[in-house]
Amino acid sequence: MGRIRKIPQRICVGCQKARGKKELIRIVRTPDLQVKIDATGKLSGRGAYLCRDLECLDLAMTGKKLQRALHADLPPEVVENLKAQLA
Repeated sequence: MGRIRKIPQRICVGCQKARGKKELIRIVRTPDLQVKIDATGKLSGRGAYLCRDLECLDLAMTGKKLQRALHADLPPEVVENLKAQLA
């Protein structure tokens, strides 16, 4: 009998819903304190996940939820890149 693999679940910082890891965008604060969008999902550092939805980004930004999750301030260019990816 074949083995069923679990799909890793992560919680969106904006809407707080659990989704499959591949459905979300990972934002990471690297060990050298840079904040980046992690397209591969493999960068080392503290990560936070967002749905691929502008509403979730707005929710995460208004309450500073994303900054708290990463323990870092977000550079404006990262926010602009996120908005461009989600638009």
